[in-house]
Amino acid sequence: MKVYKALTIAGSDSGGGAGIQADLKTFQELGAYGMSVITAVTAQNTLGVQGVYPLGPDAVAEQLDSIGADLTPDAVKTGMLFSAEIIRTVADKVKQYGWSNLVIDPVMVAKGGSPLLQQEAVQTLIKLLIPLSLVTTPNIPEAELLTRMPIRTLADREEAARRIVQMGSRFAVIKGGHDANGSRRVVDLVYDGRDFIYMESERIDTRHTHGTGCTYSAAVTAGLAAGKTAPEAINAAKAFIQAAIEDGLGIGGGHGPTNHFAYQRRLRGTVPAQG
Repeated sequence: MKVYKALTIAGSDSGGGAGIQADLKTFQELGAYGMSVITAVTAQNTLGVQGVYPLGPDAVAEQLDSIGADLTPDAVKTGMLFSAEIIRTVADKVKQYGWSNLVIDPVMVAKGGSPLLQQEAVQTLIKLLIPLSLVTTPNIPEAELLTRMPIRTLADREEAARRIVQMGSRFAVIKGGHDANGSRRVVDLVYDGRDFIYMESERIDTRHTHGTGCTYSAAVTAGLAAGKTAPEAINAAKAFIQAAIEDGLGIGGGHGPTNHFAYQRRLRGTVPAQG
């Protein structure tokens, strides 16, 4: 039996809703063997981020070498990379080991507003890492930072997606959860350099959305690891995150985590956990 392996390169979330923890939960739920390279340790819960403690580039490089020497991943995703030095290290190792199914979730700001990527690191991400990616999955505020343009309309979103593909990513996914137009529908835009695809879902009225970006990009990565095409993996990830939001856990006093159990429980016909 083929064992599909997925690697996440990201920060640790002590609250378990985002980062490495969310990625590994998602990989497991979708049948991929999960591996991790930790870039930073955060002290956080549903109320916010209390501390960020980045690792040095050498520690990140050594973890990547350990994976590259023995456990070649079928797909890789990045999350919180924190600094230009870490981004440079990750880009060098991705090229060294020839990892091709790379998904970039450009984590920049936590749900409560705390910065998770140093400002000077944004250009390094654009210059060194996005050109290596198969899929890049920013939300609207992240896409604005990457493209240096305001995004208010669907036409703006299309232009932002064009710019991200021009940076070198094969696919751009502009997630619509942060759309401020008051619509009851969430529209995610997918662009492959030629065609635009709009994926719509119902907007769920909940504050429990911590880790949605991590979980979504991890689901894309798990799909790629299993041999899905990028459009297939993106479509499946949309269903996974929608279930995770709809069947919320309802834990914590702030922005609680999504329910990583929900998708498989629905497939099995069992009752999802409810908060």
